[in-house]
Amino acid sequence: MFRTALRNVLAHKARLLMTVLAVMLGVAFVSGTLVFTDTLSQAFRNQSAKSYDDVAVAVEMHPNPEAGQAPGLSRKDVDEVAGLDGVASVTPRVGGFAGVPDKNGKLIGVGWSNKGTNFAPGKDGKDRAYAFVSGSGPVRADQIALDRASADKGGYKVGDTVRVATNGPVKEYTLSGVFTTEDGAVNAGGSLVLFETAVAQKLYLKPGYFQELTVTATSGAQADKLLDEVVKVIPKEATAQTGQALADRQAKDIEAGLGALNQVLLGFAGIALFVGVFLIANTFTMLVAQRTKELALMRAVGASRKQITRSVLAEAGLVGLVASAVGLGLGVGLAVALRSAMNAFDLKIPAGGLVVGPTPVVSAFAVGVLITMLAAWLPGRRAAKIPPVAAMNSVHATASTKSLVLRNSIGAALTALGVVLIVLGAGKGGDDGRMLIAGGAFLTLIGVIVLIPMLSRPVIALIRPLFVGLFGISGKLAGLNAVRNPRRTGATASALAIGLTLVTGLSVIGATVGSAIDKMTVDQIKADYMVVMASGDSLGEEAITALAKAPGVTAVSPQQAGALEIKGDYVSASGVTPGDIEKVLNLHVVHGSLASLKEGRIAVADKTAEKRGLKVGDTVPVEYLDKAKGKLTVGAIYEESEFVSPVMIDRKLINAHEQQPYTREVYVAMDGGASDANAKALSKAMGDNPGITVMDHKDIRDAFGGPINMLLNIVYGLLGMALIIAVLGVVNTLAMSVFERQQEIGMLRAIGLDRRRVKRMVRLEAVVISVFGAVVGIGLGAFLGWALGETFKASLPGYALVLPWERIGLFLVLAGLVGVLASLWPARSAAKLNMLAAIKAE
Repeated sequence: MFRTALRNVLAHKARLLMTVLAVMLGVAFVSGTLVFTDTLSQAFRNQSAKSYDDVAVAVEMHPNPEAGQAPGLSRKDVDEVAGLDGVASVTPRVGGFAGVPDKNGKLIGVGWSNKGTNFAPGKDGKDRAYAFVSGSGPVRADQIALDRASADKGGYKVGDTVRVATNGPVKEYTLSGVFTTEDGAVNAGGSLVLFETAVAQKLYLKPGYFQELTVTATSGAQADKLLDEVVKVIPKEATAQTGQALADRQAKDIEAGLGALNQVLLGFAGIALFVGVFLIANTFTMLVAQRTKELALMRAVGASRKQITRSVLAEAGLVGLVASAVGLGLGVGLAVALRSAMNAFDLKIPAGGLVVGPTPVVSAFAVGVLITMLAAWLPGRRAAKIPPVAAMNSVHATASTKSLVLRNSIGAALTALGVVLIVLGAGKGGDDGRMLIAGGAFLTLIGVIVLIPMLSRPVIALIRPLFVGLFGISGKLAGLNAVRNPRRTGATASALAIGLTLVTGLSVIGATVGSAIDKMTVDQIKADYMVVMASGDSLGEEAITALAKAPGVTAVSPQQAGALEIKGDYVSASGVTPGDIEKVLNLHVVHGSLASLKEGRIAVADKTAEKRGLKVGDTVPVEYLDKAKGKLTVGAIYEESEFVSPVMIDRKLINAHEQQPYTREVYVAMDGGASDANAKALSKAMGDNPGITVMDHKDIRDAFGGPINMLLNIVYGLLGMALIIAVLGVVNTLAMSVFERQQEIGMLRAIGLDRRRVKRMVRLEAVVISVFGAVVGIGLGAFLGWALGETFKASLPGYALVLPWERIGLFLVLAGLVGVLASLWPARSAAKLNMLAAIKAE
């Protein structure tokens, strides 16, 4: 039986090639993902270990100044650690955001990965963390050093004047040196600026204080014992750990960070394999149908049902082995390509070889072989059930009424249960509702896939008149042929249906959320601009003052983060500018007036006021973050807004109790509204600071909708994967259809259907099948999009369901193109059939 399986595989190489391609794509993504993440993980682990190779103990201190704690580690702390037995050296660090512009004034890198720190030379005048390729470290207040990648991007060389943006005003420094480093921020595509220590302390903390220390040990000193001694002399607010423990922690953080990327790439693989199952099952169903006489003869000469099933599974196993081997090779190539792509986007990966461990290899073959054999099991089981005499007298077997009734009953039950769960989840809302929807979506998708052969007749009957009207007899024959074998048509259409369910669902959510964000920004933001730090850090007071003095500015109000303890609970508060906040945000006041903020009163959001039993005129005791106590009177109640905290207060009042005010954004209104001239005026007022972003309404909408758009782009990639496999499936189905209908095609040719119309008939059949799958997927996806939207509409003001008709139309067009592309070879084969030979074919 094994020799028979091998012979059958070799005899149907072209047909099985489609299956190999489908399995190969899934396996390539599985193995490629595992190789890529293993390579990244190992590279970053090596970098982390190298960074802390000679670090015996690391000390960190990030205190809360509001609690009266020291701002950091003092010089005295550094000296005490340096004086301990077994300590060879102590390197103190302090750092924060520092951005450098390129020659066009644009920030090099992204805000979160642009860092600045101090140059900390040892007794030899060198800082062991940085290797200088030209010049030297900064030793004067007007000097900086810059990492080599950033210097190259900005076109800087030693001696040049460099503008550096921090949380304060932009300042100019002389470039004293260029260095290389294994710093993670630089490897992520950011920049690293080294300042003279006193300058860095003034910029980021307080003169004389540091945020962290790295301690190296003398020969023979043990890190654990040294750690015990260090803990005794550092402030109690500081934390200390060995260099090995720090490297291990960073390694775990790296693995956690790579987890999201791993899940996304494995999602691609999962979709490819899930969709590929239908192609594999369809292929083996067609092969079994082609070989019914052969299988019957084998049964007649003594082969048992188990042997027939094992024969089909052996074929599947051989196909799976070949697909897995090729897929593993492609996966390794994919890992190399992904690594190159990251470098091309300035997301540098530390040096290191490609890691191909046992897990990707075992996973590749296990997934490929098991998926292929699983998908071929049902066709093999059906083949074994064919009675020898009946099979000898028919070219292909038809499904029994009992099997179709059972299939449709199971599909209807699964679909009904899934729909009930989805509706319940939509009504419940929140995370619990989304969990119900996820379970319901899975059941519904499986149920629809089971029911899809039954759905093919009514759905195709709806679209068939369109094809008949446009293409005449070719369109009529295409529609009839598409429903001739509903199981095969359904299995082929499932690939597109699955992909378009995901894509349509998220497109509906994306369009709905985008519309709500548009409405929210238009309805609630009166300001022409929102100004933020690219790094996400706090805007400095100098920037806020500069904005207020910019020409054309009519109102400026920061959104300064703070908190107040009211009636025993802390409530987040926004420090705003009284008199201007009304001009930059459209806040609907329910009771009282926002003008009362000028009198030292507070405004409270309606839901917060209701929860705490507050009303206009109430005087409440409050406690500030510095533990100072006071009393404040409620001057206004306003409708809750996404753009301010539940409590608003004059920023002058809150500043008196905060040593380091944190201002997330500043809203600015200007004469003449948003314009290029006004945007330039604001940038100029802030010294053309590359680290500060001036956002108009469109930029604000893009910022809020960014995560949704990123998710949509990922899902569109999944759609591409589903389309590729769908093309393979349609090619397989049409090829089998042409094979089965050789006599029919010959007769059609004999009675006058020319080659051009034969080609058109096969192409239209492919389009009908593809559009059928698209209609099912789009309908199910729109339903899921509605259900998911219902779960978060309470937290999104202005929510209203939006169906993106343009995208839905594009999806249908793409489905049609899939059909046309997939039909090229089968249509050509059908048109080239010899008329007489086809009529004589069995």
